[in-house]
Amino acid sequence: MSRALHVRLDADAEAALAVLRAEGMSDSQAVRSALTEARTRRRRRVALREEARRLAHDPEDLAEIAALREELDEITPAWPVD
Repeated sequence: MSRALHVRLDADAEAALAVLRAEGMSDSQAVRSALTEARTRRRRRVALREEARRLAHDPEDLAEIAALREELDEITPAWPVD
């Protein structure tokens, strides 16, 4: 089902629309494309946030990080004391 949408563009949105128009898109195509791309980016951000949350609470991952820190502490020279 198609639906008409009326918007007021600010200067940034107008500049973004000009970029898409320069690629040969109509206003309608540009808006549809921008909305689809925004949806994809948001879904990716949500997925990355969930993955980061999961890893931050993963016991095996936390143990590996602790082991790496210990190894790095052993090979890292001491900081100079001022």
